[in-house]
Amino acid sequence: MGSEHQIAFFLRELAGRNTQRRVAAAKGLGRVGRREHAWVLAETAGDPVPQVREAAAIGLGRLGVPEAGRDVLPLLMGDMDPWVRRRASLAAIHLELRGDGIVRAFAELLKDPEYHVRINALVGLTALGAPGDVPALVSLLGDPDGAVWGRARSLIYDLREDPAVKAEVIRTAREGDAAARTEALTLLPRQCDERLLDSLLAGLRDPSPDVRIAVARRLSDMETPQVRDALAATLDTEQSPAVAARLLGMLEQPDDRQLIGPARRWLRDPVAGPAAARALGEVDTGTAVELLRGVIDDKAVPGPTRAAAAKAIGECGRWDAVWQLLPLLDDPDADVQEGAVDGLGAAVYRGLRLWERWPVTHVLVDRLASEPSTAYRTGYALIGLPDALPALRRLAHSAEAAEVRAAVLRLLVPEDLDAPGRGRYGSEEDVRLLVRGLDDPEEPVRYSAALALEQWLKFGFALPPDREALHERLETLTSDPSSRLRQAVAAVLDALADPGGRN
Repeated sequence: MGSEHQIAFFLRELAGRNTQRRVAAAKGLGRVGRREHAWVLAETAGDPVPQVREAAAIGLGRLGVPEAGRDVLPLLMGDMDPWVRRRASLAAIHLELRGDGIVRAFAELLKDPEYHVRINALVGLTALGAPGDVPALVSLLGDPDGAVWGRARSLIYDLREDPAVKAEVIRTAREGDAAARTEALTLLPRQCDERLLDSLLAGLRDPSPDVRIAVARRLSDMETPQVRDALAATLDTEQSPAVAARLLGMLEQPDDRQLIGPARRWLRDPVAGPAAARALGEVDTGTAVELLRGVIDDKAVPGPTRAAAAKAIGECGRWDAVWQLLPLLDDPDADVQEGAVDGLGAAVYRGLRLWERWPVTHVLVDRLASEPSTAYRTGYALIGLPDALPALRRLAHSAEAAEVRAAVLRLLVPEDLDAPGRGRYGSEEDVRLLVRGLDDPEEPVRYSAALALEQWLKFGFALPPDREALHERLETLTSDPSSRLRQAVAAVLDALADPGGRN
């Protein structure tokens, strides 16, 4: 508490004619005053000057006397001045005011032109567990300010079982303004889809691309001929690349030749192009593959689209796929290089022909060693390629980059029991490399070593010669700062107790 002479000074200043002094006095009294002075500030809230009313609201919030603010703060929350409304609503939140009057005051602020005030209204209503004005609350799903619509969304979710809130969200999902409708469509549970089906199908023709995308998302789980026909018809006339990308992704399926025309139309679009390439890869016909080949050879096409086309070519697995992809590893566009790696990985997964194995092994291992930043992607492409094992073992000894060491260790163990060339895995040298990886100074390498060791033991490969020493190393790592490493090590310890037991 402040001294008596400070309080007396502020009380005199509040009664004065100078505006700035009254403002300073109201704030000062809020800092040093006693409980009884809250009623003085409540009377000051009727001052004709907005700055003084604002200061009175600040003071009331600071003094913490709910009874003094219960009647006056709701009035100030309806003040003509936005700063008064803002400070009064903050004070009401600090004082934790309750009752119908405060709920109504916060509800009115949901429509306030000032976004800070709308935020305060949402904070206050959230604390009260009340929607206030339901239509106004749900309309804030379309608020241009992220802090507003985010809080509105959270409050609506908390009140999702309230019948009035649920009904308004459904109404908004059917016919609300574009921005609010888009968010409402993401809030509703899937059980509502059947009730919304007619409005969803109509929503595919909504003027707003965002609404059309949100509608398409809702329809994505409704795999009926009616829905698919509606989506296909929409794609045929769609003008928005973002919507077309969504529709192409939803409609792609093996051997659907009807997608070739729409995919061709969007193939060179910077937004929808990657989705079009993926769709053509799913169609996997001669015409589709020819279109993909044309894309990867055309440097005027955006990199992400060429990358998607490269991956699709690898997945299609035509006789010349590998030879189409290998030159792309030298493409100046990094996206295209990554797409080529993904495509080669898809070709590896499908199974390489005998004459393809050495060139693919050579380029992927070389890239793994020379491009640490893409080691994870390249390592993924090498999965299931036992021809790479000799080079990978050498790389495990010589690689300086932690990313490369981590990727290599995972590749020393097959992914599954039916992996190609499984008999070439499980060497004593490999298990020593994995055990040594547990002592690597870099956490990603230790983590990779632990994951690979668990797989090693799961498949029943030969245990390390000094099992007790391995157990001690693992026990030490159970206190490692990395939670994921601790979890992986625990799994290794379990597998060590019962090697091969989960085959």
